[in-house]
Amino acid sequence: MAGRLPWNIGGRSRPGRHSQLPLYEKPRSPSRERFTNDSYDAYDESDYDEYSTTSSPGPGNSRPISTSSLAVPILAKPRLPMTRGTTRPYFYRLPNRVIRYLCFGLASFIVLLILSLARASHVENQVHAQVEEAIAKRPPPPHLWESFPYLTRYYGGIRNLVPFEKNIPEYPRAEDELPLDRTTLARDEQKPDTVDGQRRGVPPSKEFLAHPQSVFSTASEKFNECYLDNEKKIRVPPIRYYDGRPSGFPDPALGSHEVLGLPEDICFERYGRYGPYGFGYSARSGGFGAGEHGDREGYESTWEKVPRVDWRSMNWAEIQRQCYRTNAARYKPLPPRQPMPYGFFIDEANAAKKNLNARDAPKESSQSGAGPAETEEQTEKHPGSATKASALNKEHKAAKSDILPRTAIVVRCWDEFLWREEDVMNMRSLITEMVLATGGRYDVHLLVQVKNDAAHPIWADSDTYKRRIEESIPAEFRGIVTLWTETQMLALYQGIHDLWTRGPALPAHGAYRGLQMAMQYFAYLHPEYEHYWQWEMDIRYTGHYYDLFSKMEKWAKQQPRKGLWERNARFYIPSVHGSWEDFKQMARVQTEMGVKGADSVWEGVPGADKDHQPVNRGDKPIWGPERPKDPKDWFEADRDPTPPTTYEKDKYVWGVGEEADYITLNPLFDPDHTTWGLTEDITGYNEGDGNGKPPRRAHIITATRMSRRLLLTMHKETAFLKHHAFSEMWAGSVALHHGFKAVFVPHPLYIEREWPTEYLAQTLNNGRNGASGGSRLSVFGDREHNLEGLTWFYRSTFSSGFYHRWLGLSVDNLGGEEFEFIADESKNGSSVEQMRGGEGRMCLPPMLIHPVKDVELAVEEQLPEVTIPESDPAA
Repeated sequence: MAGRLPWNIGGRSRPGRHSQLPLYEKPRSPSRERFTNDSYDAYDESDYDEYSTTSSPGPGNSRPISTSSLAVPILAKPRLPMTRGTTRPYFYRLPNRVIRYLCFGLASFIVLLILSLARASHVENQVHAQVEEAIAKRPPPPHLWESFPYLTRYYGGIRNLVPFEKNIPEYPRAEDELPLDRTTLARDEQKPDTVDGQRRGVPPSKEFLAHPQSVFSTASEKFNECYLDNEKKIRVPPIRYYDGRPSGFPDPALGSHEVLGLPEDICFERYGRYGPYGFGYSARSGGFGAGEHGDREGYESTWEKVPRVDWRSMNWAEIQRQCYRTNAARYKPLPPRQPMPYGFFIDEANAAKKNLNARDAPKESSQSGAGPAETEEQTEKHPGSATKASALNKEHKAAKSDILPRTAIVVRCWDEFLWREEDVMNMRSLITEMVLATGGRYDVHLLVQVKNDAAHPIWADSDTYKRRIEESIPAEFRGIVTLWTETQMLALYQGIHDLWTRGPALPAHGAYRGLQMAMQYFAYLHPEYEHYWQWEMDIRYTGHYYDLFSKMEKWAKQQPRKGLWERNARFYIPSVHGSWEDFKQMARVQTEMGVKGADSVWEGVPGADKDHQPVNRGDKPIWGPERPKDPKDWFEADRDPTPPTTYEKDKYVWGVGEEADYITLNPLFDPDHTTWGLTEDITGYNEGDGNGKPPRRAHIITATRMSRRLLLTMHKETAFLKHHAFSEMWAGSVALHHGFKAVFVPHPLYIEREWPTEYLAQTLNNGRNGASGGSRLSVFGDREHNLEGLTWFYRSTFSSGFYHRWLGLSVDNLGGEEFEFIADESKNGSSVEQMRGGEGRMCLPPMLIHPVKDVELAVEEQLPEVTIPESDPAA
């Protein structure tokens, strides 16, 4: 079988048994062409295919194929090794430890990514749910007092005045009275001077200085008149009033004119009140160029005796100094200023001696001609003048007994405050009526905070100090400015533990929580005053300022100390409490016997928590100092006033005739257990060992009068003991700790809506035992919205718009010039929107209004003066 192919089995071919099929030619493999050397491989598949074609049996070839005819090489040529491509580089293998760390990091990253995505999804779902809930949630229902109707007769005018005795007030009214027909009040049925359907004219106005109930008539003082110029020629016209009130004008809801002795049978309109200070005449004549619109009939009477004042070149610092020098004999001599330890100066002794001589010289000359020593010397030299000398001595003693203390009125402001014409007008009235009208008994200061002392380093350079005043304050008031900064207070009162009760944006040394710090230091620098009124830029008074201040001070001086703190804690509502004597006895009974209120409703119920259950019993009346429990928190306790007798034996005598150390214009309430947000904002006291918070009192709105004794005590406690509290709680708490006399003055307040009087009294005095504080149901805190309709409250929604309309401005398309002139007979007068108008400009009784903001008066454009050259007739 040698030489035979495996598929050749010999024998004759059988063409019939073989099919005629095409030969299969295997294509060249590209890999073979790529890796085969053609010059070497002589034997390839083409040769084999050719051989196979010619020797393969077919139907036309019957010749038998022998094994010798197949010339197939038995051994193939040796093949060379195929060439390979470039070999792969061998990489360095990382250590197992590094691999483990990388794997762990990758796994941690994946886990954190998964958790982050899950957290983001959860937060998104929460936000989405909150948004859906907010959309689906109904707004809270309005407060109950918002359903009470508005009072309308505040907006009556001077063409509808009636005598005070004949006025039927729209509010308050007893429950058994018939409903008031407001339309009849607006129709002005009493028209004796109306002829042929013509509207009634404006009655004549009168000078307030001559009013029989004004302070100038009831407690007139003799002093040298003060002027606006050095030549003593320019006087300020007196303000003017109208007798009566607009028909139906409401009575005060809180407080009383009668209790304080304020006139209640008169009213003031805008020209009689502000006309003397530049309102109502052109800027070219020295006015504002404002108030030249609306009803102006009768406004010329303001200047019928005293001409209009040109206010363009006033210097209120010099005017006040001149007024004081003219009447210096009436007042206590000026004490030396506080020494300033600024270092060593070579001429310090001479400067000190010069200052002492200058200080003492006017004091000797200002007293009644000559002092006692001088009188004795004259008697020795001239024995015949003994009678004259004794007379001089008597006059000197009498003059000493009539020497009056002086008071500073410190108006708070800041350097970025936008001064408008109405602010200037109000400041002029305050200085004129408190300084010039009293012969220099008061001084008015502007205490201005520089908010950004980094941009304005006023303490590093005196020129920067002056420049900041010039940039911020109108020219006429620049001389009465004292600047202060938050960093200055921080340097003075270091070491205070700040509780951050209002977050880091409102620190304890700032103008919000540390408002009294600047007043404390101001009192330290100004020993010439015995009392300091702290006032605000957004307070307005529709009457005469001195009439108000003097009567508040006089009334506070006459208050006895017995039951004083208990009366201070309550709102006085005359329509419910009756006379002041009735109110005083009611406060005594409620304090001693206790009042069962909503906070003690669970008392005596089985199963109630006795430890946290309020006990319904009377409180111990405050009699003398109420000090903190830890004696280490006491400061100069030996100087505190002590009661001359026991509380029971006192017959309302102690304190009568004593000047009040602290006068407030809102109740002094106990913040403990209330929802007031700053109840806990008192620091520096030892509250451990069961001492707790010290006793404290607070009041809303910082417009107060403080004595020098009180302010210096506050100053030293803050500096040395690091005691401090929120600005509306600090002074009242110090007065309570030291037994100083504090008085809340019930000045008249008006209310916007027709509250049921009993409900009003229950809401405002809903604290512990009938007071305004000391309970979670106190009106101060979460329930302060009940006070928003008053004319005196820091968040009042009534006061500002009320004042705007009094000035003749339109508020929410109500009021304004058309309302004052034209009576719309299509309206029925049942609401504020339905008032007919046509009664002239509004006329308000004396009242405090706060806050008043953003009063934009229509002011005439001041064009530059153009000098026209005179023509030459000879030309």
